Amino acid sequence: MKKNYIDIPIFTTIQEIMEKDYTLSATQYKSLQIKNKNLKPVSSFLDRNLERYDLGYEVGSESYIETSPYYFIKTKALQEESYLLDITDDSVQAIVPQNFVDMKLKKGDIIISKDSNVGEIVILDKDYPNTMLCGALYKLPITTYKYYLLAFIKNQIFRDQIDFLVPRGSTIRHGKTKFLDCLIPLPNQNKENVISYIELLMQAIINKEIEIKKRYVQVSDYIMSELQNNQLENLFTYSFPSINEIMETTRLDSSVYSKRFKEIDFMIKNYKYGYSYISKENIKGGNTPQKRIISEEDNLSNYWITPTIFDNIGLLNSHPTIDCFESNIYSNCLLIVNRTSKGKDGLYVGLSYFYDFINLGVGHHNQGIYRIQNYCDSDLVFYNAILNSNLYREYCGALSMGSKMKEIKVNEITSIPFPNFPIEKKEKVVSLYYTPFYKYDSQKCSILNFSEYDSSFNSKAGIYELDRSKKYLEEKLSKTINNIINDIAVTIEF
Repeated sequence: MKKNYIDIPIFTTIQEIMEKDYTLSATQYKSLQIKNKNLKPVSSFLDRNLERYDLGYEVGSESYIETSPYYFIKTKALQEESYLLDITDDSVQAIVPQNFVDMKLKKGDIIISKDSNVGEIVILDKDYPNTMLCGALYKLPITTYKYYLLAFIKNQIFRDQIDFLVPRGSTIRHGKTKFLDCLIPLPNQNKENVISYIELLMQAIINKEIEIKKRYVQVSDYIMSELQNNQLENLFTYSFPSINEIMETTRLDSSVYSKRFKEIDFMIKNYKYGYSYISKENIKGGNTPQKRIISEEDNLSNYWITPTIFDNIGLLNSHPTIDCFESNIYSNCLLIVNRTSKGKDGLYVGLSYFYDFINLGVGHHNQGIYRIQNYCDSDLVFYNAILNSNLYREYCGALSMGSKMKEIKVNEITSIPFPNFPIEKKEKVVSLYYTPFYKYDSQKCSILNFSEYDSSFNSKAGIYELDRSKKYLEEKLSKTINNIINDIAVTIEF
């Protein structure tokens, strides 16, 4: 459950107003209220004071081009639900070479935002040559307690402080370097071991996120390779749509007649092992119950699934819950996002998630999601992997309709061709996503052997098991941080 660590007084005194130089700004009377008084500002964790060269540079939209070996990272690349850069066409921009400033971005660098999404933070998963930061992003000079600081900056205690230190403007928030004044609590008991414990958890969570992204790329590349290397002898030719084709498709928007969409459609349908479709009778819609109680936390009966909790690769990034008279998820199924305003060109329409009922329990999805049922688990996971692949992100985006809110209807879902991979290749795809026989059993680990066990598990687990174990460690981390905030002794257990 989210905590609020900021005290907002309901009244003040003349004496207090005088002590604050007669300011009547409400934010000046808010204060951090936690039991642990062993606090250090973020600035004291840094190796040195921030310098101008730690801050990125603005290049101006006139420097944006379609392709270039040089890139510009925007604040959009820093997202609350991720510890790594969220790299999309919107968040990382190709720029003209002459405006590039080399910031020597290396693996392990900590990047924090001072404007817009103030205080949002990530760690670099690899070196980023030929890539610079925008003028709202700092590269923090820190070596000691780096992962400890990252864990607390991602926590609600930091966000609460930022919210009253940096007022919300009508357009964009400008925080300057006020994030340096936010206070970070330190453990009062068994300090070094507890800090090591938090840093181990933080590194393990980051490693899992890195592995998830690697698996996703691996799945996408494998699907593309299989299709490209097993084509029939037919050759693709493009022509503009005929009147008969338009009448048959009953659509006037250009995306389904574009050369790229036709190329992808041809590649799938020209696959030598054939293709198939999802049956219309196995597609069910969702709804928002008229009588309901909804919570943003995991404290009610059923999982509440909406398009907003899907991340960019089809995993669920939060656990809202719902109490209602009748739910609609009582078995394993595939959930497909049918509408979203996220992204451009419908990139995130058609994202899917395999709902593992044994692990997640009863759930309920709203009308923004279709439910695919009456297929075996391997088919559902295979469809999931196909739909979430880079190739099918383009395909579904072209099928989607609408301007601000992109949407894909049942008829479009049933028109999506799924390649009939041979059994061994289908099993390969499924195993990269779903390995239920690998159970995460870290309870017997200690600080000395946890990293070795976790690394071994990561090398064998599929995307779902990596994500599940990541959420398990995040819960451990959250409880540990809460204990430190409340000056409660921390039990080191995995």
